[in-house]
Formats: sequence, C-alpha cells, structure tokens
Amino acid sequence: MVMLRMSTSLIRTLREDPADAEVPSHRLLLRAGYIRRAAPGGYTWLPLGRLVLERVTEIVRAEMTAIGDQEVHFPALLPAEPYRTSGRWTEYGDDIFTLADRRGAEHLLAPTHEELAALLVKELFTSYRDLPVTLFQIQTKYRDEARPRAGLLRGREFLMKDAYSFDLDDAGLRAAYGRHRAAYQRIFDRLGLDYTVVHAMSGAMGGSASEEFLAATPVGEDTYVGCTDCHFAANTEAVTTPAPVAGDPQAQPAIEVHDTPETPTIASLVALANDRRLAGRDNWSAADTLKNVVLTVRRPGAEAPELLVVGLPGDREVDLKRLAAALAPATVDIFDAWDEHPELVRGYLGPQVFDKLGVRYLVDPRVVPGTAWLTGANEPGRHATNVVCGRDFTPEGTVEAAEVRPGDPCPACATGRLTMRRGIEVGHIFQLGRRYTEAFAVDVLGPQGKPVRPTMGCYGIGVSRAVAAIAEQHHDGRGLVWPTSVAPCDVHLVAAGKGPQLDAALDLGARLADAGLRVLVDDRTAVSAGVKFTDAELIGIPHTVVVGRRLTDGYVELRDRATGERTELPVADLLEKLLNG
Repeated sequence: MVMLRMSTSLIRTLREDPADAEVPSHRLLLRAGYIRRAAPGGYTWLPLGRLVLERVTEIVRAEMTAIGDQEVHFPALLPAEPYRTSGRWTEYGDDIFTLADRRGAEHLLAPTHEELAALLVKELFTSYRDLPVTLFQIQTKYRDEARPRAGLLRGREFLMKDAYSFDLDDAGLRAAYGRHRAAYQRIFDRLGLDYTVVHAMSGAMGGSASEEFLAATPVGEDTYVGCTDCHFAANTEAVTTPAPVAGDPQAQPAIEVHDTPETPTIASLVALANDRRLAGRDNWSAADTLKNVVLTVRRPGAEAPELLVVGLPGDREVDLKRLAAALAPATVDIFDAWDEHPELVRGYLGPQVFDKLGVRYLVDPRVVPGTAWLTGANEPGRHATNVVCGRDFTPEGTVEAAEVRPGDPCPACATGRLTMRRGIEVGHIFQLGRRYTEAFAVDVLGPQGKPVRPTMGCYGIGVSRAVAAIAEQHHDGRGLVWPTSVAPCDVHLVAAGKGPQLDAALDLGARLADAGLRVLVDDRTAVSAGVKFTDAELIGIPHTVVVGRRLTDGYVELRDRATGERTELPVADLLEKLLNG
C-alpha cells in the first residue's frame, strides 16, 4: 500500500515539550511530528498527521454515504447577503471572519453552511418527490476565536463534516435525526473514542432539539452531567433546574428592614443574620439569601448594551456560559459601571425596586411565588427579611444562570443526583425545523398540489478536532497510542543497526506494503537504536517490528504499542501475525 522512510520523510520529532503546548494532544502531536503551528489557531498538517486526518475522514465519509447522504462541496468564501437574510450575520458577531472584496461587497469565511444548503435545495428541488434528501460536505471552516488555544481543540481554521437534511414533515425530520445519531455512534465507535451523547443547547444554529457527542477527558472545555440513577446526560448549559412548589405569597410574614452594616458579601450577611437572630432565626444559610447580580446584555445589532439583573440563591454563583446560552444570540458581561448608576446600591441590591427602575429582572427557577428571602434593601448597610416573590417583587421570568453542582437533583428522574464530567465536543446534531427554509422561502409542490415548506436537520462532526480527541484519550507517558483504525501506519519497522539489518528492514517493509499494509521504516543511520525506539513510542503506531541481532537466526521482535507486549517470531510468520493478530 505505502511505505514511508524516516530518512527521507518530513518527520521531525522533538525531545522536549513545546513551551506553548497546553494539553496532552497539543504537546504530543507537535512532539511526534504530526502538526506544526503556522499561526495563532492555525496548523500545518505534516505527512503523519495528514495520514491520520485522512483515515478519520474516510470513516466519517463511509458512514455518511452508508445512510444515503450525498456529498457536495460549498465554497468557503461566501457573500454576506444570505447570512443577513437568516440573521446570523449579526448573531455570530465577532465570531466570524468578514472581509470586503475590491468592489466593496461584504463576504465572510463560512463557519457553517445552512444558508447555502437551503438555497441550493430551493434552486434545484421543486416537488415532494425530490425529498427527503441529505447533503453533506467535509470542508475547512473558520471561526474568529478570541483566544485560540489547546492546539487543534480551539482553532480558527478546522476541518468539519456538516450535513443538512430536508424533509416534508416533522416525522421525516425525526427519522433523519435518528439515522444520523446512529451513524455518529458508529463513527465514534470506529474511531476508538469513549464518548457520551448529551442534551445540548442549539445556540446560533437555532432549532427545537440538539445533542452533543462529548469525548471524555479531564482537559475538555465542556462540562456535562450524568445521573446516578438514570441515563440522563446533558451539557451543563442545557441542564434545567427542578422548581419547588409555589406557595401563597400573602401567607408569609410582612417584610422587615434591618440595619446590617459592613455586610456586602453573602458570608458576612449570613454571619450577622444568625448573630442578631434576624426575623427570629439563628439558622440562616447562604441558600436562604437572594443574590442579585447585575450584568450587561448586548443583542446583535444593538448600539448599546442593556442592564439585566439575575436573582439566584446566595449559595450559587452565576455561570456566564449557561446564561449566555440561555440568552443567545445576545452576549453577556459582568456589569462594572457602578458610578454611572447610583440608583443601584452595590452590595445591598434587592428586587423590590427593579420594576420601578425599569431594570429587567430574571430569577433562578428556585425563586417561585411564595418563597421568602433575605436580600438587599437597596440602601447602604441595610437588608430585608421576608422579601416574598409574588408579593414584594415580580420577576419578568426565569433563566438558567446558576452554576450546576455535583449532587444537584436530576431533572429527568425523581431520585438521581448529578455527577460532573468534562469532555471535548466532537459532534453536534440539531433538529433545525424551518428557520432557514422560512428565511429563504424554500417550497416544494406537495402531494395535494399545494406548496410545502421542508423542515431541516443539521449534523456536524469536527474532523480535525476528533484527531485531537483521539490523541487525548489514547496516549501514555511515552507518547501517542493510536487505535488501529486511525493510525498513520499499521507497522513501524525499526532497523536496530546498519548494514544487513537496515537492508532487511527496507526489504521487509516493501513486502509488507505490497501485502496491503501501511509501513513506516526507521532507516536513519545518524541516530542510535535508543533514539529510534523512543521515537517509535512517541509516534505511537500500533505495532513496532525491531530488526535486530536475531535477524541472522531469521527472527524479529514484534512490540504491541498498546499493551507493551513483546514477541519474538520468525520473519516468515510476521505478515500473518500482523494481518490476523
């Protein structure tokens, strides 16, 4: 099939970890000569890396075509107008690369292609008989990451598989979604990934439902939860908070205001409340307080941000990532312009005045009518007890903004508790619905002779990101340990000496390649056998064959990279062993 010689191939290993390598995949892919940094968030794929990327791509393509998806290739440089029509030109904000051509027309480097897929179907499909159809491509995408990091895991340029299904009705969409979900499971199984399918937020993509495929790793950028008693799993952004039963607001005692000097923090407030037995209690906890966090929210296209206050139990912190997901496509930041808003009393905010001030107020789902809270009195050095939701304040609505913690109740079952995990998003599937077909008036003639507007699904896999995820899960202290399905080569031949051993290694490599194996031969003469063995472990090809001293007896040594097992066997038996295990 193919034989690479290390003496002539562009393979350069490093003895030390690169200074800017933050996670194992970044460190090892650089050290083992798979990739090279070209720019912030951009990497050159060297020959070994390109082979891995191609093998991952082959698996993805095979599973997509197996379920009837048809491959296309859209341009990456796109006119702005379709994205203005869909609204995503502004929704993406600074996350997209935009540019103007010599005539001043605006363009973007595509982050994803829902708009182009919808327009293609509008142009080419006219009848219900043309549907269902799913189009897919494997193509470079671009995102203007503010802080590119972790090598291939968060870059500005990456290879992605994206597919778009078009069906006549919601039942068809659900069927397409199910087919792709199953295909994704086959893909990630074949890639050797340990992954979890979790409920997720749709974000700027839109749609009614979505799931992420997260590869488990401690360095993952996504936090997700699992349940101790059921199969529930979700990205923390998509976790819903079980709300307590609402009560009668009028049944609570009257509000009381107390002098609480020097208590700008929840801890200091709780300590004083217990010391002074506010409202006749000495068992106050942070969970009994109502924390009010001021933020700024900027909507796409808005000239200025607006104020938002989020109320949540004082034992919780605001998770900005969860809040941003709930408010998408708006962006969220912590408010810090206190001098410009003297009506907001820092450290002593209470919800009693937000309606009067015209400030938008959203609360955690735990804050239900009839619940009474210890919170700010909107005066320096003063707090109030028995501040009751539904009587003393009425929020505009609820929002999932509080941090999710281990031990929180499962939203899917009555008994389970949540556990926290971390993972890398390698796939995301969406039931988009008709957002894009509505935007572009995509219609086909239905079976009753009337126009029917198709419904869409979208299905993405980060192909280059999957390479990094595999490396994160398949390495040890000596280097990479590639699964057989994606390894750049099947066997790494090491000539432990010069002369006859080198000639034998090259001859053996050629015969193995002719038999259909991918072979890498370390035929370098300027390095020691020890360096060759170290590089073989770093590069991580599944099998290493050492052509050494026992060659004169007709034997070579076979090393299994994953198990460390070493076996001496006759050269004549090597091919059968490699092919059949």
